[in-house]
Amino acid sequence: MKRISQYLSGVMTKIGLLSDTHHYLDQGIENYFAGCDEIWHAGDFGSTGISDALRKQKKLRGVYGNIDGSDIRSEFPEFLCWNCEGVKVLMLHIGGYPPKYNPRSKQLLDEYRPQLFISGHSHILKIQYDDKRNCLHMNPGAAGKQGWHKVRTLIRFEINGNDIQHCEVIELGNR
Repeated sequence: MKRISQYLSGVMTKIGLLSDTHHYLDQGIENYFAGCDEIWHAGDFGSTGISDALRKQKKLRGVYGNIDGSDIRSEFPEFLCWNCEGVKVLMLHIGGYPPKYNPRSKQLLDEYRPQLFISGHSHILKIQYDDKRNCLHMNPGAAGKQGWHKVRTLIRFEINGNDIQHCEVIELGNR
């Protein structure tokens, strides 16, 4: 007789990660995230039209960003901390990056001790491991057209048990 762990060993969660849409949702995102189980948005949605469109595609998790108004802030929290399979995830819009975290990020990282820290805001795509905190940091860059970035980006990856794997950076085109 098989143990339950044998049935679960092949289960993984596929994630589509984006940030800083700033009122603009590229039509190609639906295709890029078609095989994903969940979509995570690291803030600066711009409008509930963006969150509604993403929620129609997949399960949506997100945090509000500094440009988001009361409509988004009533729907999404400042930060989220949850477990995806065996990985503790912390998401906050304005986070900094290893080792240059802002004070709020340091506080939350110390309190929750995640294995994956996701932030947005900078419009700079960055995936960097923090050896000091034993934590992977991801910033998907900006998927929208507002800001100083030149290329719109997002990330696809998988969480399999406690492994973060098959990370893909996707360029959506010029801003």
